[in-house]
Amino acid sequence: MRAVVQRVKRAKVLINDEVYTEIKQGFLVYLGISDSDTIDEVNKLAHKISNLRVFEDEEGKMNLNLNHVSGEILVVSQFTLHADMKRGHRPSFIKAARPEVAIPLYEAFIKQLRKNHEVKEGIFGANMDIASVNSGPVTLIYETEEL
Repeated sequence: MRAVVQRVKRAKVLINDEVYTEIKQGFLVYLGISDSDTIDEVNKLAHKISNLRVFEDEEGKMNLNLNHVSGEILVVSQFTLHADMKRGHRPSFIKAARPEVAIPLYEAFIKQLRKNHEVKEGIFGANMDIASVNSGPVTLIYETEEL
């Protein structure tokens, strides 16, 4: 499982040029699920992101988490995070999980995050436009095999 986490001032999902959902300060999380991912990895990743301390305290140090700043999370599924770019110029997505595997894990990830945070989501598999204002910028990449 791979996640790209961006600290944002605001972010939104547009579908057919209309706002589908949006958040204010918080995290924009792009989530890629592979064919070998498990519920254990979902839980570990959700825990890491829930407790991630990248918001600045009164001294300007990244010491605060989402709860300290009343932050929200916007989760967007992104199978392209598992692209294999080793050969040619067209990516292969063979390692990305098929929807019948990915959707339950995606939903479980969101359910875990919702235990502690306000979470919005895109539509799994939809063609979406994502607009965000990255704060910092702060962008982190998680790979569950490294957790």
